[in-house]
Amino acid sequence: MNDFFCETQNLAIGYGKAPLAEAIALGVRRGQILTLIGPNGAGKSTMLKILAGLEQPTGGAVAMPNDTTIGYLPQQTQIQKDFPASVREIVLSGCQGRCGSRPFYNKKEKKLAVDAMEKMQITPLAKRCYRTLSGGQQQRVLLSRALC
Repeated sequence: MNDFFCETQNLAIGYGKAPLAEAIALGVRRGQILTLIGPNGAGKSTMLKILAGLEQPTGGAVAMPNDTTIGYLPQQTQIQKDFPASVREIVLSGCQGRCGSRPFYNKKEKKLAVDAMEKMQITPLAKRCYRTLSGGQQQRVLLSRALC
């Protein structure tokens, strides 16, 4: 891994068997900012999901330290905007990957959610229904979720 935080080796991405990009070589050092640009359907979101471990590449590999997690803030659909859950529940759901087979969140995960809400200054909204929030407030909630 040299001094890279994240590195790809001969990465290929696509939708099912339809390739979007192949032979991707990427090296990101800790503290660097990565920007992906391209037309709709080029694979930007797919690439980010692969780097975050939410999807598998169609070929190649992504290497990063074992203790690394990447938060991902997806684009919202109308259905997601209407989701009937509280702010706290949505932020906590960012900890699901840490739970493994446990059906409940532990104290550490609940603290992560509280800290994330404090960072994004949405603590007073914790009991509010997500769908009643303004667009900016919803983005803060999703950013808090990504921090978890």
